[in-house]
Amino acid sequence: MVDDRWMAADIVLTPAGFMKKCRTSPDAFIQLILQLSYYRDAGRFCLTYEASMTRLFREGRTETLRPCTMESSAWVTAMENPNATIEERLDLFQKASARHQLGYQDAMAGRGIDRHLFCLYVVSKYLELDSPFLQEVFNEPWRLSTSQTPHGQTSTLDLKKHPKCISAGGGFGPVADDGYGVSYIIAGEDIVFFHVSSKKSCPKTSSSNFVKQIERSLKDVQDLFNEFNKQKNGIKNSK
Repeated sequence: MVDDRWMAADIVLTPAGFMKKCRTSPDAFIQLILQLSYYRDAGRFCLTYEASMTRLFREGRTETLRPCTMESSAWVTAMENPNATIEERLDLFQKASARHQLGYQDAMAGRGIDRHLFCLYVVSKYLELDSPFLQEVFNEPWRLSTSQTPHGQTSTLDLKKHPKCISAGGGFGPVADDGYGVSYIIAGEDIVFFHVSSKKSCPKTSSSNFVKQIERSLKDVQDLFNEFNKQKNGIKNSK
């Protein structure tokens, strides 16, 4: 059944092999792309949710990873600054990627933020205590809600026979009224699926526009690495 409350858009891209050449975590790569895309779409940064598994623990479910960091914001700002050099942008990209990987490792190992905050919330309710800090934290909107969906959910999805096929992984709606829900699947070496959703009732968001920003951001990052490699090879050849 189609839900007329949501506006959804799908995109199939093929940068997975390129991400490996960049020597960075594919998940960090995509999350930085989403940060740049959201900033270009909305003109601001926002609190971002990414689901992280806690399978190291018995009956562990999920923790929240917050991809919008000081490092990622610095890189996005540099990408939008025409005076920033290629070296500066690439250095900030690598720092932001490393920070994301550290956050992912912390969340997976039980050193995340949000489950601890939830425990404090439960205790405060039990003790009947009002906490202005917790009220502020839990009232902050997650305008960008993201999750990587595992590939291989069905044996009928043959990417070699149907390379343009949209995965059966599906997606989810936005958490905030003026936000986006973005699910993505890294499907092997050659394909990445994105599913973007937003509310039709919100005039500030557009799933199709956000998809265009994802395409633009991916191209800009690919150009960034290619240009850097050209300069590096040119210096080597001149010696």
